[in-house]
Amino acid sequence: MAKRAAKKAARKRAPAKKKKAGTAKRRASSPRSRVSAADPLDHYKAKRDFKKTQEPSGEPSGARRRVSKAGRLSYLIQKHDASRLHYDFRLEWNGTLMSWAVPKGPSENPDDKRLAVHVENHPVDYGGFEGTIPQGEYGGGTVMLWDRGIWEPQEGVDVDAALAKGKLAFILHGERLKGKWALVRLRARSPKDKDNWLLIKELDDYVKRSGKLVTERDVKSVASGRSMNEIAGGRRVWHSNRKGRAAAAAAPEILAGPAHRRSAQKKSR
Repeated sequence: MAKRAAKKAARKRAPAKKKKAGTAKRRASSPRSRVSAADPLDHYKAKRDFKKTQEPSGEPSGARRRVSKAGRLSYLIQKHDASRLHYDFRLEWNGTLMSWAVPKGPSENPDDKRLAVHVENHPVDYGGFEGTIPQGEYGGGTVMLWDRGIWEPQEGVDVDAALAKGKLAFILHGERLKGKWALVRLRARSPKDKDNWLLIKELDDYVKRSGKLVTERDVKSVASGRSMNEIAGGRRVWHSNRKGRAAAAAAPEILAGPAHRRSAQKKSR
């Protein structure tokens, strides 16, 4: 009786082992696993058809290698009037721009903890874009280069470990935002929740607790000096391959390039 029971139990365990192995194999070959292992820009590239758009493809460039060797990590914020107005906060790391969408924009008041939704990494050279993405396409709307500069981790901070732990403390040397800041991950309440963080100003000499918000004081591009309306009124646009873009024109008039600098504008006048 004991032997028969042991054989029966062994037969029950055998299929379970095969199923577990099959599950592991399927997980290893899933698209999500390949994306995370192959290329940090896979999610970015999957949303765009570079035969139809002038957006940066994310291929390595000499300029990017020189920046990395110099140890200067770029930082920028793009004000983006898409389906909803928000500010795209980007930090260069490991050859890409880590990106968070901040609906209300940054605040220099430490009491204002701004929601920052972690989104796909972008190419480093994406930080030079200012223009219009046609309505009906992925990210359709006006984009302004609102701030730019460099960033560095605060003393003693291991960036990769801090990101994994969910709290990155850093220093901004921007044209508008300066000093100590932090990104803190919020705990997900369900598997369907987005990767939500908080963007928080830390205590230092650059804190501003009263007066107009920085997003209200500074409303023009740091690259071209244009307002959002002036950028939207221009003819420089790019196209992406968002599914269901029936409202988009069949062919663009002019494809977007980097933002014009103020000096170039003055000369043209």
